[in-house]
Amino acid sequence: MIHDTAIISKKARIDSDVSIGAYSVIEDEVQIDSGTKIESHVVIQGPTKIGKNNHIFSFAAIGGDPQDKKYNNETTSLEIGDNNTIREYCTINRGTTQDSKKTLLGNNNWIMAYVHIAHDCVVGNNVIFANNATLAGHVRVDDWAIFGGFTGAHQYTRIGAHSFIGMNTLTTKDIPAYVMAEGQPIKPRGVNIEGLRRRGFNQKQIKNIKDAYRILYRKDLKLSSAISEIENLSNNQPELKPFLESLKHSSERGIIR
Repeated sequence: MIHDTAIISKKARIDSDVSIGAYSVIEDEVQIDSGTKIESHVVIQGPTKIGKNNHIFSFAAIGGDPQDKKYNNETTSLEIGDNNTIREYCTINRGTTQDSKKTLLGNNNWIMAYVHIAHDCVVGNNVIFANNATLAGHVRVDDWAIFGGFTGAHQYTRIGAHSFIGMNTLTTKDIPAYVMAEGQPIKPRGVNIEGLRRRGFNQKQIKNIKDAYRILYRKDLKLSSAISEIENLSNNQPELKPFLESLKHSSERGIIR
């Protein structure tokens, strides 16, 4: 399961059924759980924990030092969950002491070629990153978000659950849950209806989300007033809670409007 040319540190902890391809390098303090497949020419640095049944393709660089000038060789880490696909030339960096010291990647994420996930990012589950999508440091991505090709997220922004970012778009502010966004400058373009249908949301739930979207983006209200109005609806419409939560707990950069 481990190619003769792979270089594995004696300080790495590799489950017995992990597959590691030719010329891959696994350095100190790396832990890889069962069922994970590492293709050829992959470099994994630690401290890094990788869960079960991941597939990491050739030339990916996982767990490298954060690309932050303030980093001074402090001990920081990367944690990757289960069932992730990480394609060729992806880079995922460890955290920094200026944040939680950890970069976190959840489960079932689909990460296409040349994607960069920077230090201290927190990525949830079932997220899709198309080719060349880039997260700056300290970005939070909630479950089921989709990044089109060549998209970028400014540091400290938050990308809400079930949101969709169109190709070649740079987001410098938060994108609320369920919202589609694209353009230069970035603009909200409606609710990610097709994505919600694919994930089992019914017509009534989608209508409620669209109504909440109209309150935020069509009624010309201050954000605080829009939040209050949506909050009144959310007691009987639990599907609005992710939308409301992403408004109430947005980053200091604010939301796109």
